[in-house]
Amino acid sequence: MKTYRKELVFNINKRVDFINITEDVQKAVSESGIKDGLALVNAMHITASVFINDDEQGLHGDYKRWLETLAPHEPVSLYQHNRTGEDNGDAHLKRQIMGREVVVAITNGALDFGPWEQIFYGEFDGLRRKRVLIKIIGE
Repeated sequence: MKTYRKELVFNINKRVDFINITEDVQKAVSESGIKDGLALVNAMHITASVFINDDEQGLHGDYKRWLETLAPHEPVSLYQHNRTGEDNGDAHLKRQIMGREVVVAITNGALDFGPWEQIFYGEFDGLRRKRVLIKIIGE
């Protein structure tokens, strides 16, 4: 069995955004030389997410609106976490809802998706450097 590790680095210029990273993950699969196995893709920060869904801007807008309804950024006094001097209590909750990581099968050297599936990096407390880990295992 072989393994391969790669990091993606982001510095999103918005507080909340979704970035399609499917091509980056497929590139890592190609670089790895692994033809059959699994790719783990995870956010390495507790205010960011990795998830799979459709690359459709209306859906992304729906997610942003829904997440803001569930965990509004303001008032920042709403969150006990923010008593530490932070202002990102909402981002921790949004990450919990959207998830930390995804695992995708690799078949014949390609990500093995269902229809419309794409991998996204979800940022909920942007404006600073963050990383995503890609770990690939297989033969």
